[in-house]
Parts: sequence; C-alpha cells; structure tokens
Amino acid sequence: MEELKIPNHVGIILDGNGRWAKERGKKRSYGHLQGFNNLKKLSKYIFKKGVKVLSLYCFSTENFKRDQEEVDYLMNLFVSKFKDLLTLKDVKIVFSGIRKYPLPENVIKAIEEVEEATKNNNKHILNLCVNYGGQSEIVDATKKISKEVQEGNIKIEDINIELFNKYLYQDLPPMDFLIRTSGELRISNFMLWQISYSEFYFPNTYFPDFDEKSFDEALLVYNKRDRRFGNAQK
Repeated sequence: MEELKIPNHVGIILDGNGRWAKERGKKRSYGHLQGFNNLKKLSKYIFKKGVKVLSLYCFSTENFKRDQEEVDYLMNLFVSKFKDLLTLKDVKIVFSGIRKYPLPENVIKAIEEVEEATKNNNKHILNLCVNYGGQSEIVDATKKISKEVQEGNIKIEDINIELFNKYLYQDLPPMDFLIRTSGELRISNFMLWQISYSEFYFPNTYFPDFDEKSFDEALLVYNKRDRRFGNAQK
C-alpha cells in the first residue's frame, strides 16, 4: 500500500458548534465547550500524523456581531482553556489576529502568556486565529511594509511574495489543505493569502464530531488530489 502524503500545513475552519448543540436541545455555548474539548484532542492527533503546522479559525472579527452572551462566553472560554493547550508536546503556539479592542484585555494577556510559554518549542506550530480576518491581515501587512519603505528600510523593488509573507501576523508556510466542517461551502475570510494553492475539503460533520477518524478520511481525500500549482495536467 502506498504511503499517505501528509500535508505540511493544515487549516480548519471550526464550524457547526452552535448547530451541533441546538440539535441536541442545548445552548450554543455547550457546543462551543465541546468544540474546544475536541480541538485539543484533535490537534494532538493531527500532529501525531506528521502535520507540522495547524491553523485553526477560532473567532473572526465578524463574530463580535453575534449575541453578546455568546461572545462573552467564548471570551471567557478562551481565557480558561488556552492554557490547557500547553500540554501539547513540542508545540509552539502562536496567535493570528488583531490584538486590541474589542478583544478583551484578559484574552490578550492569556494569548501572550501561552506564546511566551511555548516560544522555544520547535517541532510543530499551532496557529490560533482569534479576532482574525484575512483581508485585514493583508491590509495590515501592506501598512507595515509601506512604513518600512518610507523609513528607507525596504526598497520597492525588494518587495516580493517571500518578503510580504514575513509581514503577515505569522510567517507561516503556505497552507496545503483547508478543511471547513459542517458542510458550509465558504472560506469566510480565512487566511486568504496562505490558501492560494490549498486543496479544499467540506465535510458535513459538525466540528464537535470531527474526530480522528474524520481526519483520516480527510487525508484520504487529500491523497486523491492532483496538486499541479498552475501546471498543465500530465
């Protein structure tokens, strides 16, 4: 049997927590709690499979428009649960997103503490996207580069794809495989720069039920794809 190709960088849009809970007669917050519990277990398994970088879409900038009770619950969940991820072995945890209001100060503090505690880990990277938007990331990178040009640190002719990547929230490799759970067929402003040549997979499974077996099924789908990066089909 041919050995499976393992994507280097996997992204998951964690979708369906609220609907999962509603179908069970529970509040949406219960679905978010179960989703976070699954996040930790699934991340460990994904890294064990050989994935080096895992990016998870936890909370978008647009999610602040949701019901305030749900937003407050999620913010408190982040503060209480982020540190649970420190038990992931040899994993450097980084965060992508805008670190200012409306993101609460205690969430920003929790983010900084987790990043500091894992900064020397170098086997895997867990990139958590919180208060994140792909368009904002590209705009913010452009502003940083423009300032560098104005200050004479960068020449216009030196700007290329590799340099631009270094000014994003995190300097990560391109994403190979993007999974969005729950069956929704949208990207929802997630890592627009990094997914340029990603393979997409949209399982109908809600995220709390997207387990190790589900990820193995996703890998089988990925291995059937012919990644040509713009080259003609052979």
